[in-house]
Amino acid sequence: MLTVYIYQKCSTCRDALKWLDAHKISYQTKAIRETPPTADELKIALDALGGELRKLFNSSGMDYRALGLKDLLPTLSEADAIALLSQNGNLVKRPFLLGDGHVLVGFKPEIWKTDLVVD
Repeated sequence: MLTVYIYQKCSTCRDALKWLDAHKISYQTKAIRETPPTADELKIALDALGGELRKLFNSSGMDYRALGLKDLLPTLSEADAIALLSQNGNLVKRPFLLGDGHVLVGFKPEIWKTDLVVD
């Protein structure tokens, strides 16, 4: 089962769910702010993203800017960055999809189609 971490007020998250529904792909949702991805889930995603920590962060979010993560992120250890993400769902790039061997961060329909849809 796919799990999609979303923020209800995020139009990109709503678009991703509409896309999943249109392609008849089953999923469950979790509220990313209230229940952020676990450290283990974030490590799985990080491995799938080739170890690029920045790709896990919502770099356009207010929390990211308020914490000065643009400058701080390069100095953080992987463990510290994962801990920060797992404690603050606002910092995680969304939607964040995980499960059944799939990891998708952010919503780009062409990438989701390549990864999730079998024609």
